Amino acid sequence: MDLNILQHYWWILLCILGGLLVFLLFVQGGQSLLYTLGKTRDERDLIVNSLGHKWEFTFTTLVVFGGAFFASFPLFYSTSFGGAYVVWMLILFCFVLQAVSFEYRSKKNNFLGTKTYEIFLMINGFAAPLLLGAAVATFFTGSPFRLAEMNRVEWMTSWRGLDALFVLANYLLAFAVFFLARTQAALYFILTINNEDICKRSRAQVLYNAVPFIIFFLLFLAHIFTKEGYAIGADGQIELVKYKYFYNLIEMPVNTLIFLLGVAGVLFGIIRTIFIQTWRKGIWYTGAGTILAVIGLLIIVGFNDTAFYPSSTDLNSSLTIYNASSSLYTLKAMSWVSLVIPFVIAYIWYAWRSMTNKPLDSKELKETDNKY
Repeated sequence: MDLNILQHYWWILLCILGGLLVFLLFVQGGQSLLYTLGKTRDERDLIVNSLGHKWEFTFTTLVVFGGAFFASFPLFYSTSFGGAYVVWMLILFCFVLQAVSFEYRSKKNNFLGTKTYEIFLMINGFAAPLLLGAAVATFFTGSPFRLAEMNRVEWMTSWRGLDALFVLANYLLAFAVFFLARTQAALYFILTINNEDICKRSRAQVLYNAVPFIIFFLLFLAHIFTKEGYAIGADGQIELVKYKYFYNLIEMPVNTLIFLLGVAGVLFGIIRTIFIQTWRKGIWYTGAGTILAVIGLLIIVGFNDTAFYPSSTDLNSSLTIYNASSSLYTLKAMSWVSLVIPFVIAYIWYAWRSMTNKPLDSKELKETDNKY
């Protein structure tokens, strides 16, 4: 395998991790719905403990995603995590709040009280999807940085990543991710909680959140497919090309098929859940669809001679899978390690099924001491 193949291979792996992360944000979506769906303490206990079986998957995937970026495309890691560190620190702080809350919410004599930890969970539920969505949107809209001598990062504003919040287009993806997370959380509760009232409210929330998700997602697609994209020119310089991301969609038909299958899966899971009141398995279709759709989007921004992390202030500082990757030796060594990924995924699947082999109800929750 030569360097070019390995660079594309590792970008595909990162796309898969990104898709898994966006799917697993249903945990955050569920936390944001805590008081909307849980009207009593018992109902909130059911919701928190249902999510408690999965929250570590989201946190672990986020860490692995960042670690994989550091190992395969270290220049991106140093540029984004080193330059836009405020937004990333806020994201990590949100996840720390989540970890502490799940650990101490039901502990006896915790000095902050159960409600405080529930508020922490809701902060993570609202902030994390919005901040992550805005951060990923900069892959399409650009960030204000410049690479100086020896690739030293110069962030051109004092906001250190929060400048992503000043770009209107970034909100389109941020809100799309947020409402998708809430939609999938409602679908997850329908499958995993045996409580008629929670399931009834969850079915209503599928509709209430799916509609704004679809609107924001379509607006984001319309924006990126009609805007100028950051392309690698024939001379190796970065240039703005009209409809670049739409051309990428057309010129990579296999990826287009993956993207469209993903969108179809998400819509199928949502629509069937809304119209067939006895159907409970929508999360499987929207989850698989989300992973495929995110893979398709990230491949559009990384392949076909495109800068995946563009600079809005200095075009030629933009990062591509070619100039931001590790060496051939490093990528090759890590590629051997990546062969264990299917076994890790199989273990995650086994653990997932073992923890949710039947819907959770109040009786079961009261009979166990191991609860969140």
